[in-house]
Amino acid sequence: MSPETVNRNASVLLITPPFTQLNTPYPATAYLKGFLQSRGIPAAQSDLGLEVLLQVFSAAGLEQIFRKAATFPEPSANARRMLFLKNDYLRTVGPVMRFLQGKDPTLARNIVHRRFLPEAGRFAQVPDMEAAFGDMGIADAAKYLATLYLEDLSDLITEAVDSHFGFSRYAERLSAAAASYDELYEALAQPPGFIDTLTTQLLGNLIETHQPALVALSVPFPGNLYAALRCGQWLKTHFPEIKVAMGGGYPNTELRSLKDPRIFEAVDFICLDDGEAPIEALYHFVSGKFPEISSLKRTFILENGQVVFKDSSTCRDYAQAETGTPDYSGLPLADYVSVIEVTNPMHSLWSDGRWNKLTMAHGCYWGKCTFCDVTLPYIADYEPLTAALLADRMEAIVVQTGNTGFHFVDEAAPPALMRNLALEILRRGLVVSWWANIRFEKSFTPDLCLLLREAGCIAVSGGLEVASDRLLKLIDKGVTVAQVARVNKAFADAGILVHAYLMYGFPTQTAQETIDSLEMVRQMFAAGVMKSAFWHRFALTAHSPVSKNPEKYGVHILQAEGDFANNDRHYEEAGTTDHDIFGYGLKKSLFNYMHGIGLTDPLHKWFAEKVPRTAIRPDWITGVLEEAALQLPKESSRVLWLGGAVEVQIVSKSKKGATWEEAQLTVVTRREMLSVRLDKEKGLWLAALLPQLSLNNGKRTTRAEVRTAYEAAGWDDFELFWDGKPLAGLRKSGLLQV
Repeated sequence: MSPETVNRNASVLLITPPFTQLNTPYPATAYLKGFLQSRGIPAAQSDLGLEVLLQVFSAAGLEQIFRKAATFPEPSANARRMLFLKNDYLRTVGPVMRFLQGKDPTLARNIVHRRFLPEAGRFAQVPDMEAAFGDMGIADAAKYLATLYLEDLSDLITEAVDSHFGFSRYAERLSAAAASYDELYEALAQPPGFIDTLTTQLLGNLIETHQPALVALSVPFPGNLYAALRCGQWLKTHFPEIKVAMGGGYPNTELRSLKDPRIFEAVDFICLDDGEAPIEALYHFVSGKFPEISSLKRTFILENGQVVFKDSSTCRDYAQAETGTPDYSGLPLADYVSVIEVTNPMHSLWSDGRWNKLTMAHGCYWGKCTFCDVTLPYIADYEPLTAALLADRMEAIVVQTGNTGFHFVDEAAPPALMRNLALEILRRGLVVSWWANIRFEKSFTPDLCLLLREAGCIAVSGGLEVASDRLLKLIDKGVTVAQVARVNKAFADAGILVHAYLMYGFPTQTAQETIDSLEMVRQMFAAGVMKSAFWHRFALTAHSPVSKNPEKYGVHILQAEGDFANNDRHYEEAGTTDHDIFGYGLKKSLFNYMHGIGLTDPLHKWFAEKVPRTAIRPDWITGVLEEAALQLPKESSRVLWLGGAVEVQIVSKSKKGATWEEAQLTVVTRREMLSVRLDKEKGLWLAALLPQLSLNNGKRTTRAEVRTAYEAAGWDDFELFWDGKPLAGLRKSGLLQV
């Protein structure tokens, strides 16, 4: 490519192809748009997946779908039922979409009465609605039923109109573990399907509106690779002067050893890892500012028929503090669709409500788990932001979007940074709701969890993986089952929802360990310290320590590296355990546990195959939680008073002829009136101290300094006083040590 062939007044169009999420934009384009605009580079963005879905689930879109489905030669009984109910679907689809967009909430009562929506196969799975939604309410029950309605329509499309269609993914089968490009290439050579045609029609509208010189396609998942390539293919045919780039999570993990040149029939560039420096270099190249192809950063190109990787050393990467605030402008935020696919409060966070996405820290501060991609930059390059900068970005995004909900998409949010962010949120008086992915660190003390909840943290998710100390050590998880249980209790007691990622089938795992892990999980649900979880089957990835050193884990990798995607690895292990027999039973038991069902049933009930009896005592988790070992906070811990004003009254007391005075401290909390009686002198000392511990005071006071002040007053029983029962109420109401 020569500089004469490109537009010197270039702009960038950032696109998320079909499909990722319905309820909120995938954040990559917003991140990059914010960065590009901070560099003075004109950029626009589109969630093409949302635009396609809004077209599909409209009266006009369904009219086309039913017309095509009517010509399908041998429809199933379910499809035939839906064809008969065509008019009901055409009448209801508009109101349902408005309801799921939050534009017509009163429709909820009509939906839950089960006389409004046409019902097909998906409604066979409807649980006891009162039991499932007793804690969630009418609106959520209606969202769940409306989601089943959309899934019914999705089934009809997949069966009779476009087999690639998926509710939140498209042609995922073609892209998952595709060591060869052959199947994708053959699919792209076929005439465009219904969704392909709709996608490229909408893409044409975007090109006409924005007139870009560079289109950058974000491909975070296998489920939007095929659509991205269809978009690139169409652009190559109709707008060959526009250059097409692709980046995101899928190329970063799957295409690092790319050799097959055929993908460059659909795209010009494939960028790896953090996108800021690569897309800036691409912009300067396409605009002619830096016309040498060697100026590109971490980018695959086709050169003389060969795949070549360009990585200029003169193009620097940017620190996270330099990347700018994510910019959601240009996205139709009011049109996203909130759905509830699973009757569980934590699962609904992923699909219900529009969350602003932010990252506290790039990479993972732990970076050791042996199943994880710890050798790749998105994990290995750890770089935290400051609490002040995060709060600045949160404030800016709230103003920009009108939404106060945040999902921190960290690999693992650092506890110290979470604490500092919580303090900054409270200091600024921000009203936000947020959730994050964590490690179950012992740093998450009961006091820290209370602080996080006070600052708006509503939920956390984290990897328990295999609830076996032997396997947790082999995974190098850095936690024990007992530690996870205690941390979960600290979060649960603070009112923060806990979701755990669970894993089965890790190399060397025995059938006994799988059953014992399930028993640990059962006990955590029974104890109320876990509310939500999900079992994943272990998958071996090319960039994990297990893949790099398979002999250590008794693993033999079966296939050679392919010319296209190389991430998921087929393998066999030395052990004789058939892990696949556990999958259905693990998931079935968990579904019931999340609804409080079957918590006292024997574990073998959930499995069709014979399984071992658990070797775990039935009270193991409760025993761990009841252990009396007192872990005192560090002397360097900050002492805070988040409660309100304290009123002091001196009360006279008498007993058996003796009289004395006590100080009664009264605090009005948001929920109750709290009174504490103490020895007069200690009570007056504490009442004077509490205002000094307020965030508004601006002074950081440590536990050691409080101890020194206490002992300077002439008292020598600090732990007995400060950590004892009389102050327990104050500690729950905002006297924290973090």
